Amino acid sequence: MTDAVSLQNQWLPSDQRVPVALQEAEVTRLRLIYESSNYVYLADLHHPELGSGLGVYKPERGEQPLHDFPLGTLYQREIAAYEVSRLLGWDLIPPTVEYEGEYGVGSLQLFIEHDPAQHYFVLREQDSFDEQLVRVAVFDLIANNADRKAGHVLLDATNQLWGIDNGLCFSAAEKLRTVIWDYSGTEFPERWCKDIRRIRNDIIASDQTSVPFLKRLSDMELEAFAQRCDGFLSNPVLPEMYPYRCVPWPLI
Repeated sequence: MTDAVSLQNQWLPSDQRVPVALQEAEVTRLRLIYESSNYVYLADLHHPELGSGLGVYKPERGEQPLHDFPLGTLYQREIAAYEVSRLLGWDLIPPTVEYEGEYGVGSLQLFIEHDPAQHYFVLREQDSFDEQLVRVAVFDLIANNADRKAGHVLLDATNQLWGIDNGLCFSAAEKLRTVIWDYSGTEFPERWCKDIRRIRNDIIASDQTSVPFLKRLSDMELEAFAQRCDGFLSNPVLPEMYPYRCVPWPLI
């Protein structure tokens, strides 16, 4: 582990100061993360209150054109995913904010210190993670995540799981592609269904708490999100795999 990564322990995803600190922090160095589909940078951060930390900066200018997602919207979807996680109170997505950096506007997400070898296909073998993984699966279902690879599920030092790389979410067209199919047939507890019902109603009503989410997506995408919530709540059971493309590639 590098010294820079070890300093990340000063920035905890549960710290309520982190979203504001991400926007206020000085970026002291950017390092390109290779083998990414888009331009992604590991950002060394410094904040007068929280000290040194790490973030993941994804500038709009670095997004590659896709035939099924409007150009320049992936960073917005990263932020929208965090906002849904925040509204639900599930703490699944690391704090993610809009950030004007060296390469223009984009998203800046708190880096989660993790072991890349501990991905979904390893974590699913441990019963202690079942509850968290079921929630990730339901989040991906209502967010319509088209790219939940095994390596997009991270385990932190406190045994909490986090979902990253959420830029291919919230399409109005059905696009769920995920590796998390092991929990098909699992009934979702009512206490968590209440969270989905609550945010669905707040979004429909354009409640003030939902504005940071609402402004990231189109009206059609917001309507489709509400419809997915309704569909799942009418039968809160994780679905079976379907015959057309339902997994991402590569898998990890």
